[in-house]
Amino acid sequence: QVQLVESGGGLVQPGGSLRLSCAASGFTLDYYAIGWFRQAPGKEREGVSCISKIGSTYYSDSVKGRFTISRDNAKNTVYLQMNSLKPEDTAVYYCAARKTTIATMTEKWYDYWGQGTQVTVSS
Repeated sequence: QVQLVESGGGLVQPGGSLRLSCAASGFTLDYYAIGWFRQAPGKEREGVSCISKIGSTYYSDSVKGRFTISRDNAKNTVYLQMNSLKPEDTAVYYCAARKTTIATMTEKWYDYWGQGTQVTVSS
């Protein structure tokens, strides 16, 4: 059974850091492009970052310079390191996967989705 499970969310103060994990089971992430998305209350889901099968990375303008996406194929996991967090980063964060070389920050590109993890940035 193909499954993606996000973890690492929580409550953090502005300026703090969190590292989200996206663990895959039922398939090998080596052959997949991975995207991270988020959805804040009352807003549409938006792309945050993505990483291609060969490790090329992309970021939205709102997180560039603060977030870092990486993959550890040995652990079958993709990470999103989030630094200098702001209240506007508060959202449910989702990872998604597609068996292809190219990564995008378009929702419809991806075939598999995790259940999401809540990130709340507040003092």
